[in-house]
Amino acid sequence: MNKIATFFGFAQAQTNLKNESLAGLTTFLAMAYITIVNPAILSDAGMDFEAVFVATCLAAAFGSIAMGLLGNYPIAQAPGMGQNAFFTYGVVLGMGHSWQVALAAVFFSGILFIIMSVLPIREWLINAIPRNLKLGISGGIGLFLGIIALGNAKIIVDSPATLVTLGDLTEAQPLLCLLGFAIITALSQKKIVGGVIIGMVGVTAIGWVSGIVEFKGVVSMPPSVAPVFLQLDFKGVFEVSMITVIITMLIVDVFDTAGTLLGVSRRAGLDNPDGTLPRLGKALLSDSGATTFGALIGTSSTTSFIESAAGVEAGGRTGFTAVVCGLAFLLCLFLSPLAQSVPPYATAAALLFVACLMTKNLADVNWDDYTESAPAVITAIAMPLSYSIADGIGLGFISYAAIKVLSGNYKTCPYVVYVVAFIFSLKFFVL
Repeated sequence: MNKIATFFGFAQAQTNLKNESLAGLTTFLAMAYITIVNPAILSDAGMDFEAVFVATCLAAAFGSIAMGLLGNYPIAQAPGMGQNAFFTYGVVLGMGHSWQVALAAVFFSGILFIIMSVLPIREWLINAIPRNLKLGISGGIGLFLGIIALGNAKIIVDSPATLVTLGDLTEAQPLLCLLGFAIITALSQKKIVGGVIIGMVGVTAIGWVSGIVEFKGVVSMPPSVAPVFLQLDFKGVFEVSMITVIITMLIVDVFDTAGTLLGVSRRAGLDNPDGTLPRLGKALLSDSGATTFGALIGTSSTTSFIESAAGVEAGGRTGFTAVVCGLAFLLCLFLSPLAQSVPPYATAAALLFVACLMTKNLADVNWDDYTESAPAVITAIAMPLSYSIADGIGLGFISYAAIKVLSGNYKTCPYVVYVVAFIFSLKFFVL
């Protein structure tokens, strides 16, 4: 135990094995839904559901453990939402490519990620983001988590007239989510360790007992990954149309990861006084390596998960949190019935609480300088409304650069912002 504490720096991070373990389990429970949702989306592309389930668990385990051991960040990884939708509905169903070609595109984008991480272009890029944009990103992720949580619990639902509207609060799911949220908030205010997981387990148990949620069992043998393992079509990836696909995958993963690292690390107090992140190169290498590994075993791009913020609020401060989460994904191969028994409203309660905490970062924005505050707000509100961290960041960079130029303050804008704004402009208007 002492070796573990020393390796991960428990003393410096003011944490312990119990806190880190609880945090890792909390993160796993908050993102366990991906083991079901990702196979469901990729199966629409013609991939085998059960095989993708195994690939999802393995990619999440590999990425999370790598992040913990190399980067020492309490941030777990798994195949990303948004990336899997682009894979299925954009590349396969939209452009007519096979899922084998799409996997090859993911693999090549992962290789590009690794090259950028080693050079290290990505580290320079993320650390060069202006402070107020970073605050906007962190606050925006909070808002994004909020809309995800409210949607998962059916507290808000889609509406053809107003895009979203209030759901039926007399239904069990919204009520149990709000109950779980209240329990988590109250326990956290009292500084009770594990308050997040206590709230989640509590409302889950109510669902089991009342019959609202089906308890599907505990153990089963994992299915075979063979139908999707090493099924990449490298010949098809060299078509001209695949260039834009690979570039898009690259952009989305870079800035999804950047947003998550910045937001979660700031909440955990892991960022440096100047806003930069320590060991960033290793963290980014973990992320890019996980994407490449995931493509080989049969899943879409793997990325850092914003649900890691739930583990941070449960006390996670080191990479051991991510390692525990990764090990939980390995166990999930055998405990898939149990993982499927945790309802969306329970994880939504935790995410809603985290959303409240992360959104307060907007209070630190320099509100007296409109050239700084306006892009931060655009970034924050665009994330939930576009349902994309990357697109929100893109709009933030474009607005930041444009406002600085038009206000005559172009010299105060880092040149990297102009470069990124140009790249996102190509993504939005050309690619």
